[in-house]
Amino acid sequence: MEPGDQGGERADNPAEAKPTHLGPLTRRSALLGMGAVAGFAAVDVGGFAYAGGWLRPGAQLTPSGFADRFEHVYGHHDGFRRNHAKGLSAAGSFASTGAGAAICRAAVFAPGSVPVIGRFSLSGGLPDQADKPDTVRGLGLLFQTPNGQQWRTAMINIPVFADSTPQGFYERLLASRPMPGTGKPDPQAMAAFLDRHPETVAAMKIIKQSPPSAGFADSTFYGLNAFHFTNSAGATVPVRWSAVPLGVGVANAPASSVGKDYLFDDLIGALAVRPLNWRLVLTIGEPGDPTNDATKPWPQSRRSIDAGTITITAVATEEAGNARDINFDPLVLPDGIAASDDPLLAARSAVYARSFTRRAEEPKSASELNVGRVLP
Repeated sequence: MEPGDQGGERADNPAEAKPTHLGPLTRRSALLGMGAVAGFAAVDVGGFAYAGGWLRPGAQLTPSGFADRFEHVYGHHDGFRRNHAKGLSAAGSFASTGAGAAICRAAVFAPGSVPVIGRFSLSGGLPDQADKPDTVRGLGLLFQTPNGQQWRTAMINIPVFADSTPQGFYERLLASRPMPGTGKPDPQAMAAFLDRHPETVAAMKIIKQSPPSAGFADSTFYGLNAFHFTNSAGATVPVRWSAVPLGVGVANAPASSVGKDYLFDDLIGALAVRPLNWRLVLTIGEPGDPTNDATKPWPQSRRSIDAGTITITAVATEEAGNARDINFDPLVLPDGIAASDDPLLAARSAVYARSFTRRAEEPKSASELNVGRVLP
């Protein structure tokens, strides 16, 4: 995923009132958690610029400003995404159970199968970074429906996002920048950031409770944002979705942890044996569940629907004609799915577009990941 957006009003909850100072143990725990999620500042939902104010002329935070900030932190790499620069293109299909049609009239949920183009990635703006188990993983998907409409989504393997405002994300990106000599963030800058953002401390606690799986094949990917689904009768409900791995088998074995690209190499190897499958789960919100704050999970008791199976049959080196040149804009939606009041969405769309335009105009460099180097 490329730089995106987040921001807006927080839910009216007294428990969310900002304290003037975080206790040292709470802050220390969050600092340790931040360190445990390598590259987390560049999480797939990337650089935010709230369309309700941040994108206005003269605003401090703009799509260009966020793209500039990623380049400042990670350097400029012609032709690559500003965030989630390292990745592989994928191809497959989605087989709908038909159950999703009860809450959404989008053609993708009618019984049957549609083609899917995907992209597996790691967060961060370095296209040649070394794979690490705790770097945030991304899965972008484009569903092509029979009526010519598209549904695009960009998911990551953590259950909540770490920021509730575009300003917060921007500050965290700066605070997380590796310092010369140590390669680690300035602990004082990060501590100061966490003092100002208790919502990040709370989100990091949730994220730490969901340690990463061995690799891409057995990762659960979360859409994070809420959307509104409308069925053929006109009834609308809030929904979040996730992709839950199915029958991983051989790919469930621990990743080799050998080689710079071992996470991607293991994915390539697993797909050489057989296709990989994820169950698309639609979770239905109830009154009072926040739809405008991706740092807050919904209760686990919420009703869910098994909408069908995502099957990835192959991955390929990124090149012209595959996912390399797809913008996984979260607001490319089919009839029946609409954006919620989550301000992440409009701003993600705006910043993704800026990043896409920049890399489209740049000369293309060869991908760090080459499937031909892995398969015999």
